[in-house]
Amino acid sequence: MIREDSQRLIAEFIRVCQKLHRAGLIAATDGNVSCRFSAELLYITPSGLPKGDLQAGDILTVDMEGLVVEGSRKPSSEIRMHLLVYRNRPDVFAIVHAHPPMLTALTLAGIPFQADCLPEVWLTIGSVPTAPYATPSTEEVPQSIAPFLESHEALLLERHGSLTFGRTLNEAYLRLEKLEHAAHTLFYAYLLKQKMPLPLSLEAMKKLEELGKMGM
Repeated sequence: MIREDSQRLIAEFIRVCQKLHRAGLIAATDGNVSCRFSAELLYITPSGLPKGDLQAGDILTVDMEGLVVEGSRKPSSEIRMHLLVYRNRPDVFAIVHAHPPMLTALTLAGIPFQADCLPEVWLTIGSVPTAPYATPSTEEVPQSIAPFLESHEALLLERHGSLTFGRTLNEAYLRLEKLEHAAHTLFYAYLLKQKMPLPLSLEAMKKLEELGKMGM
């Protein structure tokens, strides 16, 4: 039974999962999504189900130890990664882990994501580091991302996609969408010039930092 006060949040959760599937940011049963329901409880996607087909009854409620409080399925195999973020970032409400093709391709090619080339990306998300490769679904994954959590809103996982955070589920999703779009732009720029584009000037970066402080 879905509690009345959680219906809106679960509806948003399902919408985000469907958008991930429609946008081609995940395939088959890939990826996972979670959000805070309360100080001690999270909603998270189950393991082994396509995100585009999720129903309200499929979403699991787990505690901060990863134990299932409500639901009959097994939580996402990457639950340890989600729990680490929530424990270290009380400002994060939602997490989206996906396998966006262009962002993942950058990590395969060993090319850092140059957020400092695009003003909108730098202003709204900031730098996006790449965490070193870790075996999916193991304790290696949270260990690999731990050094980057404190001061970033998004990470790339070498050979394993992306991780975006947000104050809402939609914000976490939109950050992913913006980064994948930016990755295409950087790739096209490379094709045109046969080298990666130059970052913004120090003066331009300083102006963006000032806008950020103003809440722009």
